[in-house]
Amino acid sequence: MNARRLISGAVSILIVAALLALFFSFRAHAPHLHGPRFSVSVRQLPYYAFCSFYRMLAAYVLAMVFSVAYGMAAARGRRWERVMIPAIDIAQSVPVIGFFPAAVYFFVALAHGGRLGVEMAAVFLIFTSQAWNLALGVFESMRTIPDDLRQALEAFGASAWLRFRKLSLPACVPKLVYNSILSWVAGWYFLIACEIITVGPSHYRLPGLGSYLMEAADRGRSGEIIAGLTMLLLIIVLMDLMVWQPLTVWAEKFRYEFASGAAGEPMGSLGMLHALSALGPAVYRTARFVIRPPAALLRVLLAGLPALDSTTRARIARAARATGYAALIALWLIFLYAIFKGLAALAHALSGPWPDQARLIPAATGASILRIVVAYSISLGWTLPCALAAADNVRFRRWLAPIAEIVGSMPATALFPLIVLFVVEVTGGMNLASILLILTGMQWYLLFNLLAGVNQIPEDLKEAAHAYGLNRLAIWRKLTVPALVPSIVTGSITAWGGGWNALILSEYFSYRGKTYKVLGLGALLDAATYETGDSMMILLSLLSMVVVVVGLNRLVWRRLYNVATERYRID
Repeated sequence: MNARRLISGAVSILIVAALLALFFSFRAHAPHLHGPRFSVSVRQLPYYAFCSFYRMLAAYVLAMVFSVAYGMAAARGRRWERVMIPAIDIAQSVPVIGFFPAAVYFFVALAHGGRLGVEMAAVFLIFTSQAWNLALGVFESMRTIPDDLRQALEAFGASAWLRFRKLSLPACVPKLVYNSILSWVAGWYFLIACEIITVGPSHYRLPGLGSYLMEAADRGRSGEIIAGLTMLLLIIVLMDLMVWQPLTVWAEKFRYEFASGAAGEPMGSLGMLHALSALGPAVYRTARFVIRPPAALLRVLLAGLPALDSTTRARIARAARATGYAALIALWLIFLYAIFKGLAALAHALSGPWPDQARLIPAATGASILRIVVAYSISLGWTLPCALAAADNVRFRRWLAPIAEIVGSMPATALFPLIVLFVVEVTGGMNLASILLILTGMQWYLLFNLLAGVNQIPEDLKEAAHAYGLNRLAIWRKLTVPALVPSIVTGSITAWGGGWNALILSEYFSYRGKTYKVLGLGALLDAATYETGDSMMILLSLLSMVVVVVGLNRLVWRRLYNVATERYRID
């Protein structure tokens, strides 16, 4: 089994390396971008806020559709899981700027360097910061569905669509709600990297809050930075009041209970959902009024067609199956061709002269891992006690999520002045500052996954624990912590992915014309991307991350995840 894991891990690394090399081989053919002149006038802020919001919304819709389809497909069986979940683990650990070649080639080149292509590239980059934790949340929800619920639906002969509508999708709602908040937090956090498209010496800054904050930081304009952060804070607070708080209350309906009437008191009003509830029937009636005439016409036309005999229906079914098989074979051939081209590009890239900076990669990898370990320990050290307190106190839980959403959404640019003034100047180095910035990219993944886990603990189990006279410590040890184990593992996996992403912001940043950096993979990757444009160095840095991530997933996270979902699910 160990040999099989090693071979599987080596194949995964080779495939990812081939695809990365294939993307970077197109870098030389990327179009030259001509970005518009960027203004940091406060009067432009409403327009910038609108631009950033519609990009975030478009990316979130795509991420939601992708995560439901991908997470449920990965949960279909061990064979699917072995391929699809490691792919997600690797994808979430590749920094946002690692997707620049794919974004530039597929979108910017498609539009010949026009604004539409850059907009699509920005939406795709934001998607990469939102989708992976949603997909893992759906996968965990599917893996932890109690077996008796599945068996009950199978015993009643429920169709696949009915199982999806009555069991699979409702089971994913709590995780989807909390991970949606987390996806928006991550999207706002990485907004700067997603709105500034870099192709060699060209930098295209799309109008938006991320570009505005970066431009203001580059010029040292503290007033404009405060104005941009105030606008971002206003959007976050409005979304929390109008969307996330009502959805969090609504998600209470979908947790598992073992006795009727055990759901307990609701956390509060549904707020904006109550105000909008009257729109539902109106929208339904409008849609039915619009759809009914063409549907009736289609039924009349189909009724006029001659009835098909069994032989004809069988031929059509065989033709449909043959078409499906042909499409699947075509997709596999395209994938194999891409891998072959990628391996050739990888061999060509690695055979060339390596840059002098490549000798720093082993030490940089070790330094980055050490910083992530420290940041993860600090994150788990405060988020787990907060989750335990939230399990005991509904009022505390109601306040914790909005505060975390607001604080976690602050882009790293907002922290640069504090870090420069109070950390770098006091400690005389960047190591502590780097750990603090990594912490801002890791801790929210743990917190929101733990809050989602707390939300799924059945109320009747809590009442039973109190009825047996267990004290608070015993309830934590016997009920709360075991129930949170799957969420801890999922949160840890996504937190480490967020930590690798945060390296690009934590080990290298510019403020008031001065660059602050420390030895690490993130600093090497940033320097190669924004300073030298060295594709070889970018590729080697990303490959180093992939090797470490695959090794950790194979040796640590996969084993912990299997134990967590098998031994600690509610059944």
